[in-house]
Amino acid sequence: MAKALLGYVGGSDPRLLAEMRRLQQRVQDLESELVRIQSENDALNAAARSESLLNGIDIDVPKAEPALT
Repeated sequence: MAKALLGYVGGSDPRLLAEMRRLQQRVQDLESELVRIQSENDALNAAARSESLLNGIDIDVPKAEPALT
């Protein structure tokens, strides 16, 4: 029985190993995509914040009047 159990646990099926490598690569690809999207999102949020701050500033600049001669 121990021999059967050892064969079951210790045996490495090439298809299983290939599938595990494929899934590990997919996880790495998705993680790098997530990092890229998060940094893009942060940049867009920063741009939106600065734009909204600039729009919120109401600057009262007096209009130039003609000089009296």
